[in-house]
Amino acid sequence: MKLAFSTNAFARATLSDALQAIAKVGFPAVEILADKPHWYPARYDEAEALALREQLESLHLEVSNVNANCTFGYWSDAPPEPFFEPSLISPDAKLRGDRIAMILNTLWFAKTIGAENISITSGKALPTMAPDKALRQLRESLKPVLETAEKLKIRVGIESEPGLFIEWAAELRDLIDRSGSKMLGANLDIGHSVVIGEEIGGPTGVVKLLEGRIWNCHVEDLLGRKHYHLIPGTGNMNWLAIKAALEAVHYDRHVTVELYTYPDRPVEAAEASLGFLGAIFG
Repeated sequence: MKLAFSTNAFARATLSDALQAIAKVGFPAVEILADKPHWYPARYDEAEALALREQLESLHLEVSNVNANCTFGYWSDAPPEPFFEPSLISPDAKLRGDRIAMILNTLWFAKTIGAENISITSGKALPTMAPDKALRQLRESLKPVLETAEKLKIRVGIESEPGLFIEWAAELRDLIDRSGSKMLGANLDIGHSVVIGEEIGGPTGVVKLLEGRIWNCHVEDLLGRKHYHLIPGTGNMNWLAIKAALEAVHYDRHVTVELYTYPDRPVEAAEASLGFLGAIFG
């Protein structure tokens, strides 16, 4: 397993400055936010992506994931919280189309910068989108996404999250299996499973359930089951149990620290995270 840090902690800095800061702290890999103020997927510019790849190589940074979970940049006055519309299950066909286009741009961007996977979410089931209808729409919206993913050999990880349509690991596993695509998997946020009461390890745990389809693993600390991302080591997550669960399924990809809750002190959060997790994961 390799440690990475997400640029979404650096929401008050440019992408270039965020990458330099993360490399200086000592992380060997980085997750790139596919949203403003970093790389926004309204369009795909190959020259821009190649320039970013050159910077990543100069900083000796791998890319753990391209995070296209939220879409703050789509709205002129987005609220100060994670924003999931437009989504793949939006009741509005134009919004769904715009979201698909953004994901397709993200896949091309990921391919060019040398990333192996991107992450997305299902979005929320808004009024008029009953669960059965939302599931049909999600599968339909995923078709062009997975077609391009298979063409480019870029994996797509859906992140299950409390309050979203796909929030349970069992729901995600069923969606993966029914998709028929080897490119569809999970961007597993361990904390999300803790919040909703899913078991992490063991034969019925989320890590075992998603075995072989975890493209990236988000981590953060929590106090109890309150969904607020804390610096690893400052909450009560059982880190040794998390490590054991990942090792049990031979997970050898990235463990990515996601701390968008620290835009006021991202460097401090990155340094503390690396110091704590480095002693656990090596």
